[in-house]
Amino acid sequence: MQTVVCIRWGTEYGADYVNRLHRAVLRNVARPTRFVAFTDPIDGLDPAIEARPIPAIHLPPGLKPGPWRKLALWAADAAGTLGGLDGDLLFLDLDILVTGALDPLFDHAPGKLVLVRNPTQGRRDGIGNSSVMRFRAGSAPHLVADFEADAVAMSHRFDNEQIYVTKASRLPVAFWPKPWCPSFKHGLLPPWPVYLFRPPVLPAEARVVVFTGHPRPDEALAGRWPAKWYKKFYRSLPPVPWVADHWR
Repeated sequence: MQTVVCIRWGTEYGADYVNRLHRAVLRNVARPTRFVAFTDPIDGLDPAIEARPIPAIHLPPGLKPGPWRKLALWAADAAGTLGGLDGDLLFLDLDILVTGALDPLFDHAPGKLVLVRNPTQGRRDGIGNSSVMRFRAGSAPHLVADFEADAVAMSHRFDNEQIYVTKASRLPVAFWPKPWCPSFKHGLLPPWPVYLFRPPVLPAEARVVVFTGHPRPDEALAGRWPAKWYKKFYRSLPPVPWVADHWR
């Protein structure tokens, strides 16, 4: 049984994001797969989704802004806090777009923490993007304990959650093959000003398209790129029709 997990808190992403992700996962797996959403609140989710409360993590005031609550997935008591989940977990952010088979993501680089190579960091830095991440449940509980011990300082030392996970997990790290998880903004958009009038092409090898910030999948589908007025001359794009095939 393969396990895919996601996490949602606050009001930035509605239940529809979780439901769409669930449907996309099921369309793109051939093996038996369970889908678990750690979410607060849990209303509005499809009944087939395994909805669970987000594991507790202490996040004091003063943290550098970022999705630090994702660290709760590394909780020490995987058999209890994560509700009995064990083995490899494939984590997917809510604002990604599943476009191809996911089963190979459970086979690549066995025994390692696997992430997207961060497109905004140099290759030599070895920093991962955790939008698409596979890890073994309970394999690095110190990530939570160490962060909670000095959370504010840690949040400024590591800048964001994915840098912290990459550098402090003490796990062997691998990256997805570049064609599997392209970045929409940093990998698929044509050069400026071409992308102002020509939509990007979806590569055949892509399995998960990573959206960071804006535009999100629904915005790309509609040809909207939310930005301040003085950035509109370069933050604009036409509708991207292939998003509709997968964002449903």
